Amino acid sequence: MSKASIDNQALYRLLRRGSVAALAALCLLLTSTAHALPVFARQTGQSCVACHAGGQFPELTPYGRMFKLNGYTLGERTIPIAVMGSADLSKTRSNLDSSGTPINPKNGLPIFDAASIFLAGKITDKIGGFTQFTYANYDHQDADGKWQGHWASDNTDFRFVDRIMGDSDDFILGLTLHNNPTVQDVWNSAPAWSYPYISSTISPVARIQNLPLIEGGLAQQVVGMGGYLYWNKTVYAELTAYSTADGIWSFLSHGNKPGDTAHPQTYLRGYNPYARIALTRDWGPHSVMLGAFGLSVDVYPNDPNAFPIFGQGVTRFRDYGLDAQYEYLLEPHTITAQARYVRENIHDPNNFVLGDSTAGNLNTLRLKASYVYQSKYGVSLSFFNTTGSPDSAAYSGSANFSPNTQGWMPEIFWIPVQNIRVGVQYTHFTKFLGASNNYDGNGRNARDNDTLFVYLWAAYW
Repeated sequence: MSKASIDNQALYRLLRRGSVAALAALCLLLTSTAHALPVFARQTGQSCVACHAGGQFPELTPYGRMFKLNGYTLGERTIPIAVMGSADLSKTRSNLDSSGTPINPKNGLPIFDAASIFLAGKITDKIGGFTQFTYANYDHQDADGKWQGHWASDNTDFRFVDRIMGDSDDFILGLTLHNNPTVQDVWNSAPAWSYPYISSTISPVARIQNLPLIEGGLAQQVVGMGGYLYWNKTVYAELTAYSTADGIWSFLSHGNKPGDTAHPQTYLRGYNPYARIALTRDWGPHSVMLGAFGLSVDVYPNDPNAFPIFGQGVTRFRDYGLDAQYEYLLEPHTITAQARYVRENIHDPNNFVLGDSTAGNLNTLRLKASYVYQSKYGVSLSFFNTTGSPDSAAYSGSANFSPNTQGWMPEIFWIPVQNIRVGVQYTHFTKFLGASNNYDGNGRNARDNDTLFVYLWAAYW
């Protein structure tokens, strides 16, 4: 190898490192006096740590949960705009498949990942909202292998709330309109706001391959209309109905459409119920929640060109979950822990999803604990386990047609200012698609998918 080639490679590595450092410096400069989420900080006059446990957004404190349950209406109306962005690097342990093709197309390369704009906050004394639109810089590759960006609706939640307080009773009564099951939830054990809060989007093997529908499968696909009550900061109950976000509700699913194979629209039959109940208690620096939830949906199939098929029946998904959360908040220490178990029963009489039978199940367990010191220095550890009935159509990437996947995710992070986070995360798989070794029949092992993820995440107004 020539000296010029060596020098060019060294220069390339230096430029790569310099680009990340420059971006970090720019974000630090821009956000030195800001908060996360800046819109709500301006509105309430509170700092980030008032709403977010140890500053680790999006985890909510008791105050943050009350702010959301009260419809984002606490405080005064202000400029309702904020922006957020992330830059990151993903490196997969073994990045070549059995044919020698790279699995992670940006392996070890820093990328500008995504940017979001928020319109959020108080509208009237009883009406408020939170809406997010996100641009994914590396959304997918076209037929020529060129990367395509993509603008789309993200999490959205509008609320109408009234609070009735008496000598012995405190009722919060609310209505919610949103576009992602559990995005309306205020606990970080619920799927929409659960850990990991940021992770690799560029590596296809850095995440669990199969999850129950409630764990993201209907995000930005549906419109949910529901009502809730919170009594004496003790009992929370909610009923919501979900239908397809089309027609007048299409702004909630913007970026998804029929015929788009990269972002197809999911169609539900009629109105589909969701129920949630939680028992909570706050005392001193402690906060505890025990909860349960359930979702029942009928989903129409799409044809190979991503157009819906309405005349041949539906697949029925019944998701049931138990979850719990604990927080200890006393500066300089913050401890948070979440747990969730979900069981999904699938009834597929026409074999739109399954191939070997007309019924199956998929189950997930998530456990996570975090510690943050001085709202700046944090560590997290998560355990994940997915199990389910084998099926040759649903899990064809597995040699034994199994979805079973298990692993750990440790993370360390630093919050230099209130609305910027820098972190290092590692996903380690002990089992992947049914096996620890040779899970695909081509010699690939679960640990080959281990992924290092380094990120910079910032919000600004």
